[in-house]
Amino acid sequence: MKKLIIITGIAILVYACSGGGENPSADSNASNTSDLFEKKAPDPAHEAKGVGKFTHIEVSPTLDVKMAEAGKGIYDLKCNACHKLTKEKLVGPGWTGVTARRKPEWIMNFITNPDEMLDKDPAAQALLEECLVRMPNQQLSDDDARHVYEFMRKNDGVK
Repeated sequence: MKKLIIITGIAILVYACSGGGENPSADSNASNTSDLFEKKAPDPAHEAKGVGKFTHIEVSPTLDVKMAEAGKGIYDLKCNACHKLTKEKLVGPGWTGVTARRKPEWIMNFITNPDEMLDKDPAAQALLEECLVRMPNQQLSDDDARHVYEFMRKNDGVK
């Protein structure tokens, strides 16, 4: 019985990895398998801001304390299981220095639109290669995302 379960599991894995039995015709526009592993050149228009609706975020040089406090609550509820406030990686990368490394638009696009960012943004894809786990969509509103960003700024020492 054990051997049958193992053999069945292996067969399912081989079937899934081979494309599930799909066989595109020779005249189709299906890309070559090696194309899946080629890195695409980054699109300069999206590289710094990411992919999503946020193209310009107004950020005050001083911290909005109320926003940061609201962001801390969201972090405690939805983010701290995967992200530490230090440089240390947990499941996802640590948050120390993130607001110096990334533009606010990129961070908010990633927070609110992780699937498209992971599919299209080279910096997000590099994080996925490093962490090996896709960030789940936490369904944050735009306001929640802005509050989390302000909490990140506070974590980075903005006064």
